[in-house]
Amino acid sequence: MKNTLIIAAAAAMFISSCKDAETPQPENESELITTVRLDLVNQSDTTDVSTFYFRDNDGPGGLDPLQWDTVRLAAGTTYDLTIALLDESTLPNGDISAEVEEEGTDHQLFFNIDPASLLAVDYNDSDDNGDPVGLVNVATTSSTGAGTLTVILKHQPGIKDGNQNTGETDVEVEFVLEVL
Repeated sequence: MKNTLIIAAAAAMFISSCKDAETPQPENESELITTVRLDLVNQSDTTDVSTFYFRDNDGPGGLDPLQWDTVRLAAGTTYDLTIALLDESTLPNGDISAEVEEEGTDHQLFFNIDPASLLAVDYNDSDDNGDPVGLVNVATTSSTGAGTLTVILKHQPGIKDGNQNTGETDVEVEFVLEVL
């Protein structure tokens, strides 16, 4: 009888410990972003539309990107700039932009231009708190030259502060930039 009680107690502890050992799922798991698309529409001639892609269908690591366009823009021109973030590794393709917009208070796109004199990007969208998101922007070129345009999506749940060093990087792509 004593052995039966010990076995029963041990079994109860084992079952109880299995329930406690369940691993909680992350609340906001990162999405795979395989494609960053930049759509630019010349504000003074809306028929002048340019689209530039970064495509890496297997995501970071693995195979080299399939497409990595050079961004070529006219000097002294203002463009409406929209960013599309996609997961093209699945069918149908995942629209990560919609999720970023929906969770705008937790995300922000940042734009680093080097040299900074080539291009200015101003946010033209905001989240529920009035802070920028960066899916819709106005981009203005100045004089001719070459450099880089780096697009960075930061995930900043509960800590969004307009600082690109805060939070986790969901995607970072450096495009060659030519202003002609």
